[in-house]
Amino acid sequence: MKYDFKNAVAVITGAGSGIGRALALELAKRGARLALTDIDKSGLDETAALIGDTATIRTDILDVTNRAGMFIYAKDIQDHFGQVNLVINNAGAALNGEFVNTSLDDFDWQMRVNFDGVLNGTKAFLPILEQADWGHITNISSIFGIIASPGNSAYNASKFAVRGLTECLRIELDEAGSSVSCSCVHPGGVKTNVVRNARSAHGNTFMSGKTQEEMIKNFDRLARTTAEKAATIIINGTAKNKKRILVGPDAALVDKIQRLFPTSYHPFMSKIFNMNS
Repeated sequence: MKYDFKNAVAVITGAGSGIGRALALELAKRGARLALTDIDKSGLDETAALIGDTATIRTDILDVTNRAGMFIYAKDIQDHFGQVNLVINNAGAALNGEFVNTSLDDFDWQMRVNFDGVLNGTKAFLPILEQADWGHITNISSIFGIIASPGNSAYNASKFAVRGLTECLRIELDEAGSSVSCSCVHPGGVKTNVVRNARSAHGNTFMSGKTQEEMIKNFDRLARTTAEKAATIIINGTAKNKKRILVGPDAALVDKIQRLFPTSYHPFMSKIFNMNS
């Protein structure tokens, strides 16, 4: 493994639930010191309580879309811990809706949360990471950063943007001989509340006319990977400095299908994942 997380300082956004919480618990087991953020204070407090005194932690309420706030936070964390080794830009949200029903305001909101949040964290912490013995940025995209899913135009756009940013940055850091590297994570169906908490771009109607209840039922049927398993895969992949980290057997399958059928994958996806029914 390339990285040893014992006594390393790890920043995790969106640590109040789901994959973010599981990442915090996994890194605590591995001896990391943790800087955890979320916009949900109660969720963040629950994560801290679950960790207890097994790790050194600091929690902060942070809106990742607040660019100035992110830079202030990054400096505060450096001052508090003396260094930062790992930043996991995990905070995000889902927006369901076909393109014609998704307003420009909807697109702006989705991009602010899913892309600007990652961009802000990456920009604010990169100079700080470069001052440590080693540094790494792990950005959470999605399988919908690999393939397009109809009914999720804004979400697809935001997750493809995260992938493009991360892959380009990885090349630039490698060419510069930087002590910092980065990984892009593509989770498949992970058992979290992402669909339950999703916004609808068109009233109460979701993708292809589905109700929210139908979307949740379909997601629960397909989501086979627990948040805990996802966190283990992400941390192991980060430790090995993997360029692309695929989370779950569905993500691995999607990646293979996209490679085989880069412009005609949708019929296969529709049949396998029941994307349109």
